[in-house]
Amino acid sequence: MPFGLTSWILLTPALGGCLLLFVPKNRPDTLKAIAVLSVTVSLFLAALTFFNYDKVAGGYQFVDRVEWVKSLGIFYHVGLDGISSVLVLMTAILAFAGVMVSCSVTRDLKEYLIFYLFLIVGCFGVLVSLNIFFMYFFYETAVVPVFPLIGVWGSGNKEYATMKLTLYLTLGALLALIALLGLYFVTGLQTFELPLIEAAVTAQPLPIEFQMWAFPLIMVGFGVILTLWPFHTWSPMGYAAAPTSVSMLHAGVLKKLGAFAIIKLGIGLMPQGAAYWMPYVAWIAVINIVYCGLIAFSQKDLKFILGYSSCSHMGFILLGLACLTPTALNGAVFFMFSHGLMAALGFALVGFIYDQTHTRLLEDWGGFGKKVPLVGTLFVMTALASAGVPGFGNFIGEIMILLGAWDRHRVPAILAVTGLIITAGYMLKTVRGAFQGPLKTKGNMLKDATGAGRLPYLLLIAILLLVGLLPSLLLPSISAGTKPILERLASSGI
Repeated sequence: MPFGLTSWILLTPALGGCLLLFVPKNRPDTLKAIAVLSVTVSLFLAALTFFNYDKVAGGYQFVDRVEWVKSLGIFYHVGLDGISSVLVLMTAILAFAGVMVSCSVTRDLKEYLIFYLFLIVGCFGVLVSLNIFFMYFFYETAVVPVFPLIGVWGSGNKEYATMKLTLYLTLGALLALIALLGLYFVTGLQTFELPLIEAAVTAQPLPIEFQMWAFPLIMVGFGVILTLWPFHTWSPMGYAAAPTSVSMLHAGVLKKLGAFAIIKLGIGLMPQGAAYWMPYVAWIAVINIVYCGLIAFSQKDLKFILGYSSCSHMGFILLGLACLTPTALNGAVFFMFSHGLMAALGFALVGFIYDQTHTRLLEDWGGFGKKVPLVGTLFVMTALASAGVPGFGNFIGEIMILLGAWDRHRVPAILAVTGLIITAGYMLKTVRGAFQGPLKTKGNMLKDATGAGRLPYLLLIAILLLVGLLPSLLLPSISAGTKPILERLASSGI
C-alpha cells in the first residue's frame, strides 16, 4: 500500500473536508456527521499508532514515502517517532473535541467545518512530516485557515486580531525559512529529507559558524507561534477574537508546533548553536512565566485571562528546552501534551457559557456554579491543573522541567516557581469571581451541559487526570523520541 496508518491520520480530515464541499448547506446534521466521523477515525488511528509504537526500537515508524521532486530531495515522507506519536495523539484528541464543540456553530456551518478540518490537516502534517519541505508547507497550511476562521466567525476586534496574528506568524515563518534554506545548502546533501540530514549531522556536526546564526532564526522564527516574549502579543488577542473551537486548537496544538519544530530542527540538528543560545532563552522563559502571569492577573475578560495564562505556561516549555537535559526535555514534551488538553478545556468551558450569556467579562459573571454545576466543577479542576496541583498532567511536566532546570539554570528555575504562585492566584481569583458568590443576572438563563454536549469536556479532563496519575503512559514514548537528540547533544560535548 502506498499509504499506511500515518498517512490516513493525515488524509482522513482532508477527505472529510473535501466531502463537505458536495453536501448542501441546508443539511447541517449531515455536515456534522461527516466532520465528526472524519476526526473520530483520525483519533482511532492515532491511538492505534501510539499504543503500537515500539518504544524499545525507537526511531521512525509507520513510515510512508512517495517520490515527489527527486532532483530537489523533496518527497512525501511521513512517519512517527516517540515525540510525534504523543503529540499526534494529543492533536487527534483535541481535533475530536474541537469538532464536537464546532457543531454548535449556526452561521455558515459548512464553510466553518471545511476550514476547521483543513486546519487540523495542517497540524497533523507538521508533526508527521519527515521531509523539511513538507513540514514547512504544512506549517503554513495550519496558519492559513486561522485567518478566515477568526476573521469571519470571530468576535470583538477580530479584523485587527487576524491581521496581527497573520503578520507575526508570517514574519516568524520567513525567519525560519532562511535558516532552513541555509541548512539545505550547508549539508551538501541537496535534500530536505530529515532522516538523512539527522544521520549526516550525527556523523559530522554542521559548521559551528552556521549553527551560531541559524539556530536563533529557528528559535525566534518558530518561537513566535510558541509566544516567545516579546513576540507574544498577537496570541491573547487572537484567543479573545477566535471562536471557541479555534481557541481550543490555537492554545492546544498550534503553539506546540513551534516547540516541536525547535526540538527537531533546532536542538536536534544544531546542538552547539543550541548550547550557546539556550542560556539566554532560559531568562526569556522566566519573563514569559512571570510577566505574562502578572498580566493575566490584571485582566477582566476570561479569554484574556486564559490567553495570557497560556503565554505564561509556554515559558515552562521554553525553560525545559533551554536545559538540554533528559529530564527537562522529556518534561517539556510531557507538558506540551498536558497543557494542550488543559488549555483547550479552559477555552471550551468559557465558550460554553459565553454562547449563553454573550459576555466574558468577569464582572458580569458570578455564582454561575449554582446554575451549571458540571461546567463549574470542570472549570475548577482546570484551574487546579493550571496551577500545577498534583494529580493532573501539568504537575508532572512542570516538576520535571523544574528539576532539570535546577541542574542547568538554577536562578531561572527558582524564579519560575514564582510563576506557579502567580498562576494559583489568578486562577483562584477567576474561580471565585465567576462561579462562587451571589448569582449575577447574566446567569439566570444558564443551562448546564447535557447529553453528548458533555463528551468533549469529560474526555479532556479524564485524559488529563489519567496521564497525571499514570505518567508512564507517555514517558517511555517521549524518552524514545528524545534519545537520539540527547545523543547528538552528548556527542557534541553538551
